[in-house]
Amino acid sequence: MAYKSSICTVSLGRAFAGHGLEHKLEMAQKYGFQGIELFYEDLEHETKSLLGDCSQPNLLTAATQIRHWCAARHLEIICLQPFMHYGGLIDRERQRKQLAAIESWIELAHALGTDLILFPSSFLPAEHLTKDFSCLVQDLQDAADAGIRSTPRVRFAFEALCWGSQVYTWEDSWRVVSAVNRPNFGLCLDTFNIAGRIFADPASRSGRTRNSNATLERSMKRLMAQVDVGKIFLVQVADAERLEQPLDQRHHFYNAEQPARMSWSRNCRLFYGEAQWGGYLPVKAILQTVLHGLGYTGWMSFEVFHRKLADRDAATPENLAARASRSWARLVRDLALDSPRVIQEQKMERAVL
Repeated sequence: MAYKSSICTVSLGRAFAGHGLEHKLEMAQKYGFQGIELFYEDLEHETKSLLGDCSQPNLLTAATQIRHWCAARHLEIICLQPFMHYGGLIDRERQRKQLAAIESWIELAHALGTDLILFPSSFLPAEHLTKDFSCLVQDLQDAADAGIRSTPRVRFAFEALCWGSQVYTWEDSWRVVSAVNRPNFGLCLDTFNIAGRIFADPASRSGRTRNSNATLERSMKRLMAQVDVGKIFLVQVADAERLEQPLDQRHHFYNAEQPARMSWSRNCRLFYGEAQWGGYLPVKAILQTVLHGLGYTGWMSFEVFHRKLADRDAATPENLAARASRSWARLVRDLALDSPRVIQEQKMERAVL
């Protein structure tokens, strides 16, 4: 499989700001994207707009409509996301309800024509989460087994959020994926979340962790040595702006109910290579490791959250799509994804498959 470009629907404007999904899909197509990650917020918004409430039958009807919209624009729905705070709950009745909800999401995935659901790591307060690692693993195995039983089979990608309560590095997520040990359960590697924990610290004056470059280099060596590329189900790409002031109680992005990295993520992500907006994360180095080091090919998706997403200007989705398109072209050039050598390697891989 060659590299394919995707963008998360939320990264083209928020539904609550008046940015409808069909228009965002038009912009994704216009600016050359091949796929989209469907953000659940957009599915809910379109369901309410079309049918009034978000009952499961209505969600399925809206999902079918969205699938038609995407097919008409030659866009593939690469995943449905995010299913939040799944697994490891101390409240086992709540966990049973979560598992029942997974069955509903599997139905939605079928209606959408996608085979992938994304699990971010939980950032619930510690009192809601068990410290029993085996419990988390069992819960995730239950979800994976539900996906295996379904026809067609549904996969799950597990992602470490850099502000996660217990899982916050790629090593943590790889440990989980390895323990779950199901063929349909793999990794989502996100450049922002990798760098956002080990390289960047928005609450510090420098914007960086101590010994950030050396820490990143060691981490990338471990990633090369430990991760099975076949278990990487999705690569998400985002940079972020370096703040002029530490994100502490005096900063206007500060939220007492959020870790600093979460507030930073919600307000300050950028597309790849946007140094003019303050981008400073080592996204290229991470992608070089994943793409050229491990040999990952497949979907690469921009997942950008930013304060501008809530701008009600009707031009917002097109402005964001244009920025993303320029970013993709820069990424292809910087990482030589269109070089004769890379193209030949991809052809050889497809011939073997």
